[in-house]
Amino acid sequence: MKVAVLTSSRADYGIYQPLLSTLENDPEFDLELIIFGTHLSELHGRTISMIEEDGYKIFAKVPFLAQDNSLAGVSTAIAENIKAFVPILERSDHDIIFALGDRFEMFAAVTAAFTQGKKIAHLHGGETTLGAIDNAFRHSITHMSAVHFTGTEAYRQRVIELTGSDQHVFNVGALSVDNMAQLKLLNIEGFKEQFDIDLSIPTVLITFHPETIDPEKNPYHVHELLAALEEMSSFQQVITMPNADPMGNMIRKEMNAYIASHENAIGVENFGALGYLSCMKHCAFMIGNTSSAFAEASFFPTPVINLGRRQEGRIRTPNILDVEIKKDDILGGVGKVDEIRDLERSYVYGNGRSAENIVAILRELK
Repeated sequence: MKVAVLTSSRADYGIYQPLLSTLENDPEFDLELIIFGTHLSELHGRTISMIEEDGYKIFAKVPFLAQDNSLAGVSTAIAENIKAFVPILERSDHDIIFALGDRFEMFAAVTAAFTQGKKIAHLHGGETTLGAIDNAFRHSITHMSAVHFTGTEAYRQRVIELTGSDQHVFNVGALSVDNMAQLKLLNIEGFKEQFDIDLSIPTVLITFHPETIDPEKNPYHVHELLAALEEMSSFQQVITMPNADPMGNMIRKEMNAYIASHENAIGVENFGALGYLSCMKHCAFMIGNTSSAFAEASFFPTPVINLGRRQEGRIRTPNILDVEIKKDDILGGVGKVDEIRDLERSYVYGNGRSAENIVAILRELK
């Protein structure tokens, strides 16, 4: 069975890892990757180098085509990505093509594949993020897909509602849980050796992206977040950079300026899955609005102060505290972090066998 996997960013590539490894080591499958999006961007760390080091077979590379971080720039990038994918998919003879999540780049790739009659398998459908335009992209990808692998039973039911059919809709759990169950995460000493960051110091992991439904509010949001961080001088602050959403560059600029003027702040462009999950495990708590604060953080579980509306609609586990993106609300959340610490692990996202479940289903579909 010839399988292609669409990967557009460091984030989806990290989530894919258990599935890629399982397919690569199974002689019944011929695996190839189609690489695009920020993997090819110097600004975002040119993470294609990670894929090349891992040695996976690459079917095609699509250059990074986002013009700028404006809404008009994203519209242009969608159009140009669809156009760029047409000749690539014309020569594709894959039996199935995997797409993950909800990014606009992924939507463009799937649109090109769907209109050429390719069979799409979608990971992480049925989820909801009301504070991001990605919500519409995710549901659109669901409608263009023939096979659906969801992270929870609730999300499986949502896909059935969206498509009007339960055919080929499977709750397999979240691949990110496989990652955490299988990866040998770095201990504090190993993390310091690899990244020169000492997590024995009380540390906050900050991952903050723009809200794309009301983009005009983002300058205020980042101002309020940084004002809160200013008051948290007792913590070491590890700040990862935002993705390529509209106004992401504005947030990146503000974050870098803050990092440059604060000795307790450390900026990281790309940890990779091992580094990011290890930091998540050992940090005191997380602040931000990233999807990784849900399935991944619930595994340890790490306390999460979730900001604003970007992830509104996702399943909440007990380790998550929702607050508005206002300085005083954020600091109030920090004061309540001990109330969501030392909780039991949630298994709503599966037991770490998602890749195994997916491959077993693929065999049945052959």
